[in-house]
Amino acid sequence: MGDFTLELNDEQQSVREWIHGFAADVMRPAAAEWDEREETPWPIIQEAAKIGLYSLDFYAQQFFDPTGLGIPMTMEELFWGDAGIALSIVGTGLAAVGVLANGTEEQIGTWVPQMYGDAADVKVAAFCSSEPDAGSDVGSMRTRAVYDQATDEWVLNGTKTWATNGGIANVHVVVAVVDPELGTKGHASFIVPPGTPGLSQGQKFKKHGIRASHTAEVVLEDVRVPGDCLLGGKEKLDERLARARERAKSGDGERVKNAAMATFEASRPAVGAMAVGTARAAYDYALEYAKTREQFGRPIIDNQGVAFQLADMRTQIDAARLLVWRASWMATAGRPFTSAEGSMSKLFASETAKKVTAQAIQILGGNGYTREYPVERMHRDSAIYTIFEGTSEIQRLVIARTLAGVPIR
Repeated sequence: MGDFTLELNDEQQSVREWIHGFAADVMRPAAAEWDEREETPWPIIQEAAKIGLYSLDFYAQQFFDPTGLGIPMTMEELFWGDAGIALSIVGTGLAAVGVLANGTEEQIGTWVPQMYGDAADVKVAAFCSSEPDAGSDVGSMRTRAVYDQATDEWVLNGTKTWATNGGIANVHVVVAVVDPELGTKGHASFIVPPGTPGLSQGQKFKKHGIRASHTAEVVLEDVRVPGDCLLGGKEKLDERLARARERAKSGDGERVKNAAMATFEASRPAVGAMAVGTARAAYDYALEYAKTREQFGRPIIDNQGVAFQLADMRTQIDAARLLVWRASWMATAGRPFTSAEGSMSKLFASETAKKVTAQAIQILGGNGYTREYPVERMHRDSAIYTIFEGTSEIQRLVIARTLAGVPIR
């Protein structure tokens, strides 16, 4: 395990420059077009696959970086390029994390490669947790998974919503209720293999931002999956449910691992890094604009009202990055989030992105409010960070309960 450091090593620097080049040369020139089209940018994903940027091998290397900084570094650079296209490139990662967090070695080896495909035949995956009546309140989840012992199959029924790549994915990872009486402790995650009958795409959402990323409902009607598609296996599930029932009877407040929460805990610092990337992109653009835009015979950066805004923007971005890096290092080092450091990083970075992109528009004035300049799109994109994978309000709740020593349900 590497010691905590604020400096990237030579290899990390080289990877960051490589990703930055792809973001600058391939993603940015296409960003406005795919935002307007509101479609999955398959040609860009294919370009990423050709150079190895969209691949299991690349993300595995970053995931297992001993410093913990590989994933946040990657996310920041891609989302500096464009949030919508970047989410199309990395959206598969949430499903992959779901399998890595809950699956067996055999399940990981079988399903994660199928989520990405290869350069000649690119695939995507979807993680399906939220429902129309169960967003932040995961305890209200209604999608059910019932075990059919005669055929050793699980039968899934329900509707998922806000699923990135939902319906167009090769592999879907679905969180469902297996024991309603246990609340969130009665949830489990399932792999739905490609072409499984009964799974269909519902409504595709037209969104305020991140428009190049496909977001849709996923409808499950008597979807049958083999028993070995239960992540972690039935024996492990039965043991976990038995412990949860015993603790429920005894009133023991000890927490039991929840499948969806395990995925979100692992991914929150990465979402914070996405927000840092978008904030940095807006700051970079506003800084250059302020240096070249003249009013009253001088660059507008010479005015304290503009210069102080830029100073605040840069300070907030750097602070957000430090929180993200700390949480990422802690997770890789196996350090427990005793003060909800993962939620802290996502909360601060998400709020920073909204604030910084709004300030960028203000610095550009009327130009910033038009689609001729990218900060308008960046501001629209930034709104999602305080919503998905746990709203800012939920992050504050997690932090507060952690500090108070109260179990997080």
